[in-house]
Amino acid sequence: MGEVILVASGKGGVGKTSFVANGGVVLSQMGYKVLLIDMNMGLRNLDIYLGIESKVVYDIADVLTGMCRVKQATVKDRKFPNLFMISAAQYKDKADITPLHMKVFCEKLKPNYDYILVDAPAGVDNGLTMAAAGADKAVIITVPENAAVRDADMLDRILGGLGIDKRTYVVNKVRENLLGAAFLPSLEQISEVIRSRPSGFIQYDENLHIAANTGIPVVSKGESYLKENFTNIIKRIICM
Repeated sequence: MGEVILVASGKGGVGKTSFVANGGVVLSQMGYKVLLIDMNMGLRNLDIYLGIESKVVYDIADVLTGMCRVKQATVKDRKFPNLFMISAAQYKDKADITPLHMKVFCEKLKPNYDYILVDAPAGVDNGLTMAAAGADKAVIITVPENAAVRDADMLDRILGGLGIDKRTYVVNKVRENLLGAAFLPSLEQISEVIRSRPSGFIQYDENLHIAANTGIPVVSKGESYLKENFTNIIKRIICM
């Protein structure tokens, strides 16, 4: 039986979708069968990060409203044999989709995949509730900024209220020189605000931005400190 992992953020622009793309690739490289589900209705980007935007015909809204079969909306990433994706709706209304739809959908998918990563919309509105409906655990992505850390703490509390007991966070875009100069909250200060345990941090690296725009996840470009770090973080998450 597979496991559903929600990846969420209280604030936009913290690198959540990049984490989902690279995390999914790492899991597939470890031999797991992985499905990525983009729940950013109206603002989908996961297909671009994976470089498979031209392959998307149907989306999650089509599946949940019965307009197509799951297989029709599932795009296989040919660069990674074990990696699959279902895109979010870019233009369609999500009014007919409820958290119950999502929960039932995830339960039906679990026997077919080892891990299902759900890319939630940023923030704490109804979109988060819907994306989190089928989750077994949650990963909160934040950055070392006071506003983002406060939002991450609020998100952590809300996810706990939704019944997701297994929660962790990852600090992205860390610039060690600024942390040392006390211009930004330190990792220790962040841990005092967010009650969940950390799974690691990701240093700021221009290669992550370049990879996102070229549609080739950075962890797929051979061995690097970024790939090693992502792998260690993912291992901590799946063992949580």
